Amino acid sequence: MTALRTDTVLADLVHPGSALVDAATGTTWSGSDLLARAERFAEGLVNLGPGPLFLLAGVDTGTVERYLGGLAARRPVALLDPATPHAVLADLIGRFQPAAVLGTPDGERAPEGYLPTADGWRRLASGEAPPPHPDLTLLLGTSGSTGSPKFVRLSGRAVLANARSVIASLGITTAEIAPTCLPLHYSYGLSVLHSHLAAGATVVVTGHGVLERPFWTAVDRYGITSLAGVPYHYEMLRRLRFDPAAHPSLRTVTQAGGRLRDELVTYFHRTMAAVGGRMFVMYGQTEAAPRMACLPAEELPGRVGSVGRPVPGGTFTIRSLSDQDTAGGAPAPRRGRSATSTSPGAEGEVVYQGPNVMMGYAESAAELSSGDELGGVLATGDLGYLDEEGFLFLTGRLSRIGKVFGNRVNLDDVERLLRGRTGHVGPGAAVADGDRVVVFLEGGTVEACRAVARTLAAELRLHASGFDVRPVDRLPLLPSGKTDYRTLEAGT
Repeated sequence: MTALRTDTVLADLVHPGSALVDAATGTTWSGSDLLARAERFAEGLVNLGPGPLFLLAGVDTGTVERYLGGLAARRPVALLDPATPHAVLADLIGRFQPAAVLGTPDGERAPEGYLPTADGWRRLASGEAPPPHPDLTLLLGTSGSTGSPKFVRLSGRAVLANARSVIASLGITTAEIAPTCLPLHYSYGLSVLHSHLAAGATVVVTGHGVLERPFWTAVDRYGITSLAGVPYHYEMLRRLRFDPAAHPSLRTVTQAGGRLRDELVTYFHRTMAAVGGRMFVMYGQTEAAPRMACLPAEELPGRVGSVGRPVPGGTFTIRSLSDQDTAGGAPAPRRGRSATSTSPGAEGEVVYQGPNVMMGYAESAAELSSGDELGGVLATGDLGYLDEEGFLFLTGRLSRIGKVFGNRVNLDDVERLLRGRTGHVGPGAAVADGDRVVVFLEGGTVEACRAVARTLAAELRLHASGFDVRPVDRLPLLPSGKTDYRTLEAGT
C-alpha cells in the first residue's frame, strides 16, 4: 500500500499559478489543475507493490500528468526514452523490478510477471529487492547511454534546489512561456519543465522540434518567450539563417548539452541583443539535476568560451592531476591521490558541490534503497580551470583521452583543431581506437581527410599514421542532439 505524498516536493515543484498548454489543442491546465490531476492519478497507484515507476516519456501532456502523479504517490519515477529497444527495456525491468511500466507502446507484449493494463504493465507480485530509499524521487539514465544504462538517483531536494537555482540564474518570472523543445527523459528538457512550473510560468507542450515549421507556429500562436537548445540546434538554426525578429515574443535563448562553437555563441548573442533579447550559456550534468553553471547574457561577448559561474548554492573547485604528459595540452587521467584548488588558471578535474548533486548511481533494484553516497560533492569527469573572477572554462573530458603511439591525446582538443585549424568547415568527431585516433568528417572528401590527418599530426607533433580520418555523410546523433560516440566507436 502506498500513501499519497504528504511532504512539499510536489507542491513546491508545481506552483498553483503555473500553466501547462497543449499546443495541438490549446487546452490549458493551471498549476492547481495539474496538482489535482496528479493526485487523482496517484490514487490508482496505491495498491501497487514496492518499487519505482518506469515511464516511457513522450513529449505530451499525458506524460507530464503521469510523471507528477508518480511523485504524488511517493514513487521514484524513472523517465525512459519511448524509443528504448524492447531488449533494453526488458533488461531494465529485470534489473530494477518496477512496480509498473507506464506509457508502453500499443501492442507491446508484457514481460513475464506483469499484467497489461490500459496504461501499461503492472507487476503481479512483490519484488525481492528492498523498497527504494524514501528520499529517492527521480531516476534518469546516464547521458549518452545506448545500451543498458545505470540510473542517476536524484532526491526531491536536489530536483527542487536546481529548479530554484535555474529560476534565479535566468530570471524566470510568471510571465515566461517556454516550450518543450527537448525530450522530457533528457535532463535538460526536464529541467525546463521543472523550473518553469516551479516559477509559476507557462509551459507549452509540443511534440515538434525547433527545426520543424509547426514548432515556430506554436511560438507565435502562444507567445513563447524562451528557447532551450543544444549545440546541434544552434548549428542548424545558423544554417537556416534564424532571425528572432520574425518571432517578436521570443527574447531568451539558453544553450547547454555540450560545447557550442565560440563563433556561434557570439553570433546568437549579437542576434538576440539586436532585438532586445538575451542568450545564456549553461553547463550541467544529469548527476547534478542537471545545471551547475550559467554565463549571463551581460557577460557576452567578453567571456566567450566560458560556461559561467556556479548556479546559486553551488561552488566549483579544480582537482589537480599529477600526470601531465597528454599531447594537445590537457592533463591525463588522474593517478593516485590529488588535491583540489581554486587557483586561477590551474587546470584539472572540475569538482562541483551543491544541494542538487545526486544521491549516487544504481545498476539494480537493491541499489535504489541506498541513501546519499556523495554528500553533495560531484567529481564531474570534466577538465577545466577557473579564471580570476571564478568563471569556469572547460577543456575536455577525462574519459575523452586517446593514445597515439603511447602519447595521450585529448579527443576534445582534436575536435577543436578540426573546427579551427584544419580548414574543414563541417562537423567532425574523434574517437579512440587502440593506438590511434579515428576522426570522422561529415561531408569530407578523401583528399580533405588526408589533409586533416597531416594537419593534426603537425599540430600535435605526432606521426600522421596515428590519425585515421574518414568521410561520413552524417554524424550519428543522440536524441539530445549530442554526437553518438558509441555508434562511432562501434564502427571503428
